[in-house]
Amino acid sequence: MQDRTGIDWTDAFANRPYIYQADSYPAAWATCAQLFRDTVQGARLNMPYGTSPREVFDLFAPASAPPKGVMVFVHGGYWMAFDKSHWSHLAQGALAQGWAVAMPQYSLAPDAGIDQMTVQIGRAITEVAQHVAGPIVLAGHSAGGHLVTRMVCEDAPVSPDVQARIRHVLSISGLHDLRPLQMTAMNATLGLTEQIAQRESPALLRPVGGVAVTAWVGGHERPEFLRQSALLREAWSRCGVPVRLVVDDGLHHFNVIDGLADAGSKLTCALLQLPEG
Repeated sequence: MQDRTGIDWTDAFANRPYIYQADSYPAAWATCAQLFRDTVQGARLNMPYGTSPREVFDLFAPASAPPKGVMVFVHGGYWMAFDKSHWSHLAQGALAQGWAVAMPQYSLAPDAGIDQMTVQIGRAITEVAQHVAGPIVLAGHSAGGHLVTRMVCEDAPVSPDVQARIRHVLSISGLHDLRPLQMTAMNATLGLTEQIAQRESPALLRPVGGVAVTAWVGGHERPEFLRQSALLREAWSRCGVPVRLVVDDGLHHFNVIDGLADAGSKLTCALLQLPEG
């Protein structure tokens, strides 16, 4: 689907055609996630944060000591696919560093609009904050990267007390300007209007102060994902928020998240604001 610039926006956001053996990744994620859930101790699964069937989260906590805080990971899937069960293994890095990890899921399009998903994730983080004391760090991938950056906008659906506990937001291959998505074939499902796209685009909104933000993107990702991360850095830096932009050389949209499963990876260290190595 092209606009007057001649850009095929459906192709611009397409990842699978440009990733070798892309169709093998979802099954591999699900297998790793199930293995982790089968072996980890003390998991609390399907904890409700709302009343609809998808308003639940999983909580993993360190076995040997009180957690240093909680990492909340929000999954991607273009707001249309996946649930928390594909990503449990990505809790391993933060968990090994002594942090609790919460993984919520949310209603998907077309059953819900992106603005409704924003409200749900705000509600999920609020509920998680009641279960785990201390600082909160947020990480999200792709559509999840959008949803976590949305939590530190001035009009985010979280209370000032909860927002004040957020220390760092790591948006991995996040989508921060939703306007081009109106010109994709996906919008038949997403139902984005100009009003919603404007209201839900973090790069077009004012961030709160005092929260560190990192836009992380694979060096082999589609140009639009590189642009989206750079745009957030530029837009929020003008608002006085020190946004760090990291281009992770050699990685693409489907493997850029792998480091979250490794306690010593540069991705986990960046998330938890630890020195590498």
